[in-house]
Amino acid sequence: MCGIAGWLDKYTDLSEQKTVIKHMIATLEKRGPDEKGIFFGRNNDICLMHRRLTVIDPEGGQQPMSVTIADETYTIVYNGELYNTDEIRNELLKQNYHFISHSDTEVLLKAYICWKENCVEKLNGIFAFAVYEHNSRKLFTARDRIGVKPFFYYEYPDGFLFASEIKTLLQCPKVRAVVDEQGLNDIFFIGPGRSGGQGIFKNVRELLPGEYGIWQDGTFRKKRYFTLKAQPHIHTPSQTVEYLRWLIQDAIERQLVSDVPLCTFLSGGLDSSIITHTASKYFQRNSKGRLNTYSVDYTDNAKYFQKSLFQPTADSEYIGMMSQYADTDHHNIILDNASVYHALYDSVKARDLPAMTDVDSSLLLFCRAVKQDFTVALSGECADEIFGGYPWYHNEAILFEECFPWSRSTDIRRSVLKKGLLPHGEEYVREKYLSTVKSVDTLPEESRKEKRMKEMFVLNFNWFMQGLLDRKDRCSMYNGLEVRVPFCDYRIVEYAYNMPWEIKAFDNREKGIVRKAMEGILPDEIVWRKKSPYPKTHNPLYFRLVSDAMDKVLSDKDPVTQFLDENAVRNIMENPEKISSPWYGQLMKAPQILAYLLQINFWLKEYNVQIDG
Repeated sequence: MCGIAGWLDKYTDLSEQKTVIKHMIATLEKRGPDEKGIFFGRNNDICLMHRRLTVIDPEGGQQPMSVTIADETYTIVYNGELYNTDEIRNELLKQNYHFISHSDTEVLLKAYICWKENCVEKLNGIFAFAVYEHNSRKLFTARDRIGVKPFFYYEYPDGFLFASEIKTLLQCPKVRAVVDEQGLNDIFFIGPGRSGGQGIFKNVRELLPGEYGIWQDGTFRKKRYFTLKAQPHIHTPSQTVEYLRWLIQDAIERQLVSDVPLCTFLSGGLDSSIITHTASKYFQRNSKGRLNTYSVDYTDNAKYFQKSLFQPTADSEYIGMMSQYADTDHHNIILDNASVYHALYDSVKARDLPAMTDVDSSLLLFCRAVKQDFTVALSGECADEIFGGYPWYHNEAILFEECFPWSRSTDIRRSVLKKGLLPHGEEYVREKYLSTVKSVDTLPEESRKEKRMKEMFVLNFNWFMQGLLDRKDRCSMYNGLEVRVPFCDYRIVEYAYNMPWEIKAFDNREKGIVRKAMEGILPDEIVWRKKSPYPKTHNPLYFRLVSDAMDKVLSDKDPVTQFLDENAVRNIMENPEKISSPWYGQLMKAPQILAYLLQINFWLKEYNVQIDG
């Protein structure tokens, strides 16, 4: 995994912009602490930048990487991992391509040389990359099907910038930290989610999952090469169980390839337990020693834990059970609540935007601890989104409501804003919802409920899941830790999309088909345990810390107060139990709402954000 960036300008000698370029690549150092590389084109009208986190082939994977074939030179910068490298290499060998390393970077570059833009159809992996063709001065850019790896860009007359992170773009004087009404609507009415394709800052965009783009002659053209397509499900229920079991295990084993130490995250839930068990068995078969696993908890959390619909049981008992069953060397990281509070601000710097509050800051601290011993980890994100793991898939009372199910009401969001601000916020959310469901591909013969389940799938895939993937990439890579997400294998996603609901929700359970597929492989207590989300702190100390900080922000008239109704915010501080509906899914109640507003305030100051209009 790495950080990438590039700058093209038809009329500027970029070799004279070395100070700017130095600052740009410096912002990617946390993503790639091991090496750096800078490439200038022959006319100095392009600069490609790379920071490397060494995982595969330390000697042969340096970037930017260039290859000359048939009088054309191609140069690549690439962030990601390919999980079908061997298959692609073998196919290219048959086409008379030769290799001097075993890095997936060389395989990817030669795949592009061979198949040009069609190469993306052959890739199974997580990636964002750019290839420059020297003679034609064409830049090809692409992002993986699921959107695991980020790719932001900025266009201006006669020029183009791209980077793994927004902070890198902001180091170039062409890009200004300006936010207009659209960006503010995202912050206050969508956040901590973010509209796909938008980077909040004015004119900062991103490639969508499954999208590629070509910049040439001052024009950037984009194309979607992957979307979710409705197809008949051809397997019986028993065949579905067998095929899904194989598919999940194959995806996990493909992602265990690494030339550096690798571990797994283990929460005691179904998804992380599947990954841990499969990885442990793989380690044993391949004489790789004992698998290390990591979990996260908070000081005194057991003392203050409260059951809820979203989190009915604590994780600790199940973590111990699964670690013993899989025979792993387990490490439990205990986070101090004050540290979780203070890391709220680092998590904004990690993501360049207000984020998922303590869910982000704790992940950042967790990844920092794991990085002390490991460079690569596997995690169970995204099974819930694609296999119906959330309560909103199963509650008929809300299933057909025309809204984002994790944010069914914008009332709390509206209440904290000054009267008259962002008058089109609700309309903005409504339009985003309607445009998403309008894009959903279904089969004519499907029932109303089956079609709605496909709509729910796409809503979760395009929105909730993208926020979690952005969080995982940014908080892990901020610590130089690569986290892989096997349930995001596009083959699993496609298969799950077209699985009939009665099969997917086997036994009327969330992720029922996944549970059935793991019967007899994992302990029954794990297989049939009710879903429990990423752990958060229950300690009242955290609420006191964010309340005290918000009190100071309000008293000092900090930047965020230009948007806030002070009485409404103080009411949250004084009556947290009266927050009846969360801001964002199960993640954000009173403490997290205050923390999010604190993050907005820090972001406005740290990034010197200017408001347009």
